Amino acid sequence: MPIKAVVWDIDDTIFDYARADTTGMNAHLVAEGLLERYETAERALALWRQLTERHWARFGAGEVAFEEQRRDRVRDFLDAPTLADPDADAWFARYIGHYESAWSLFPDTVPTLDALAGDYRQAVLSNSALAVQDRKLSVLGIRDRFEAVLCAADLGVSKPAAEAFHAVCTTLGLDPAEIAYVGDQPEIDARGARDAGLVGIWLDRNAGAQEGPSGVHRITRLSELPALLRGDTRFGAPSTFG
Repeated sequence: MPIKAVVWDIDDTIFDYARADTTGMNAHLVAEGLLERYETAERALALWRQLTERHWARFGAGEVAFEEQRRDRVRDFLDAPTLADPDADAWFARYIGHYESAWSLFPDTVPTLDALAGDYRQAVLSNSALAVQDRKLSVLGIRDRFEAVLCAADLGVSKPAAEAFHAVCTTLGLDPAEIAYVGDQPEIDARGARDAGLVGIWLDRNAGAQEGPSGVHRITRLSELPALLRGDTRFGAPSTFG
């Protein structure tokens, strides 16, 4: 069964989230006068990322709403458990302003989207919220490349649950085996897609820094993707990817 569509993760796959997060948070800490509190920007960023991972896991498990995980991140980061919702929202909004000013796509994103456009339908499945990711794609100038954008906060289920991947299959009207899913997380993205019956493709920009799950395909840059897909025979031909 040939691949008919490519479905994308966004953050750290086509959008350079890590760089934007680092740059934006550093600027935010300076503006808020918080750098001295955390001794160094690196320590503050490490704490913010730890809290982001923790509260995203709670959101992914359905324990809290999208907005509440944001507020809880702020409260924990500031060590202010009684911070009112409006104040937490305002603090996060100021952070978002700095973060958005640092937004950029990876250099290989647009050339790869262009290379695939004539032969494959394209869509997005993200563990975020549609209001967030739809705007991000629009600001970055690539929203019109995707016929559908699906997000966990709106679906009520997140990757790696099979239901999340099957939702995009239903939206596209395709069998899971007709869809390749591309993401930077080997377990959440590639293994999750594989277990749901899609073709899982792990974008390993660190070029082999960790072992990947079996039964998925690894690329180290997006420019490898068109040749991978067009080589087909279920990617059984000799190749350099793992």
